[in-house]
Amino acid sequence: MMLVESVICGVIFLLTKGARCEVTELIAEAGSQVVLPCKCEASQCDPAAITWSKNDKGTVWRKQSSGLQYWGSNWFGKGDTRVRCPHSEFAKGDYSLQINGLKEEDGGLYTCKVELRGHVTYTKVMLRVLKVSISPSAPMWGELVSTQCTLTPRLDGAVVQWMLNSYPLGPKTPGVINLNEGHLTAKAADKLAGTWTCLVHKSKNVWQASVELSVKGIIQPPKDDTKLYAALGSPFTMPCVFSPGFSPTRTLVEKLNSRIPQVFNNRSSSSSSWDKSIIIQEVVPENEGKYTCTGTTKGRRLTRTMHLVVAKIVMSKKKGSMMLSCQLSDSSEVTDYEWVHVSYDINGTKSVGPILHGQTVSVKESGGEWMCRYIGKNGLLGNVTTQVHFMAGLSGEKSSGVSSNTGTVIGLSFLLVILLLILAQMYKNHQRRKRILQYPALETIVHTVSNEREEREKNRLKE
Repeated sequence: MMLVESVICGVIFLLTKGARCEVTELIAEAGSQVVLPCKCEASQCDPAAITWSKNDKGTVWRKQSSGLQYWGSNWFGKGDTRVRCPHSEFAKGDYSLQINGLKEEDGGLYTCKVELRGHVTYTKVMLRVLKVSISPSAPMWGELVSTQCTLTPRLDGAVVQWMLNSYPLGPKTPGVINLNEGHLTAKAADKLAGTWTCLVHKSKNVWQASVELSVKGIIQPPKDDTKLYAALGSPFTMPCVFSPGFSPTRTLVEKLNSRIPQVFNNRSSSSSSWDKSIIIQEVVPENEGKYTCTGTTKGRRLTRTMHLVVAKIVMSKKKGSMMLSCQLSDSSEVTDYEWVHVSYDINGTKSVGPILHGQTVSVKESGGEWMCRYIGKNGLLGNVTTQVHFMAGLSGEKSSGVSSNTGTVIGLSFLLVILLLILAQMYKNHQRRKRILQYPALETIVHTVSNEREEREKNRLKE
C-alpha cells in the first residue's frame, strides 16, 4: 500500500509544477472524532482554494478562493454534516478536515489539495478505522459470544492482542473457546462481562478500541459466593434480582447445608417481575450460611450462590469498664473495625464521638448507642449497633455511693431486729396474761402480793 502511494505522489510531483506530496498515517476508533491534517506553510495563505477528496468517494469538501464552501453528496445529508473545516483556522493556513462519528467505511486514502497563486500542494492522509464488535451485545449465561477486531483498510504486519478489564486474554482463559487474532469466540459468563479491548501493535505504535459486554442473568448478587452481611436482630433483604425485562418462573431462594432445606417465600415490596428478593424479618444466628437464588427464563435455569454473614456485639465487664467486641460468623473479608459512639442531649440532638479502631474496645462511662462498622478492602461491608447501660460500681466515683447505701441498709436492719425483739416480748407478756386469767384465785393472790410490795416500798421511802 505504501509503495503504491509513493508512486502516486511521484507522478503528481512530476506532472504538477511546484507540487509537493506528503503522506500521513492515522488510525482512529470507530465512533470517535478524527482530524486529518492539512496546513499551508507559505507566509501568506489567503486567498487559497482547498479541495478534500477520498480515493473512492470523490470530493469530500472544498472551498474556493472566494470563500464559498461545498460538501460532497456522500458527506452531506438532512442538514447534518459529519465533516467540516473550522473557519477560525483558515487565516492561519490550517485546512485540516474534521470527521465526526467515524464509520468503518470512512477508512481510506484522503487527499488535500491547496492552490495558492499558481502553487499547488498535495497532502495525503491514510485513515484506518479500528472497530470492535460483539454479537450478541448482551448474551445470556451460557450463550456463545463472537467478538471481532477489524482495521479498515488493513495494516500489513500488525499484531492484534485482546484485553478484558485491563487483563490479557489468551487461549487458556476460562470461557474462551477460539482465539484467532482479530476474532474471538467465548461462552458468556460473569467473568467475561466488562470492557473488551482490542490492541493493534505495529513496530512501537499501539492503537486500541474498546466495547462493553454485559451478560444477562442474575444481577444481584453480582457473582457466585458473594458474602452478604446482616446485623443480629435486624431485618434483612436477601437479594435475588434478574436482568431488567426478565420474567423468570419457578424462582426460589433456599438455604443450603441444613438438615431440612429452608425455603423463603416472603417477597420484597418490589413490583418488578425480575426482582425476586426475599425478606428476613429478624435475623437470628441460625440464618447464617449459604443460600441459592434460582429461576428459569427463556428455557434456561439460572442459579446464583451467596453466603449470609451474621454480625453481633458481645459486652462484658472488666475492671470498671465495659468491653465491646464485634463478632462476625465469617470475618475473612474484614480488614478493619471502626467504633462510633452516638449520644443524644435533652433536646434530642445527635452527636458522634471520636472513632475507635479494633475488634474489641474498652468503654468507660460512655453509655448510649455504640456502632461497630466492619471494613473490607473495597470499603464498608456493614455495621451493627448496641445500647450500653452502665451499672453502679463500674467507676470509682460511684463506689462511695455504694458504701453509703450499705450503711443505710445496716442501720435499717438493726432497727428491724429491735422491733422484732419488742414484738416478741409483747407476745410473751400477752401469753402469760392469758395463762393467769385461767386461775382467778391465783390472780387475786398475785395482785395482793403486788399491792403489799408497793406499800412497803412507799413506807420505806417515807422513813
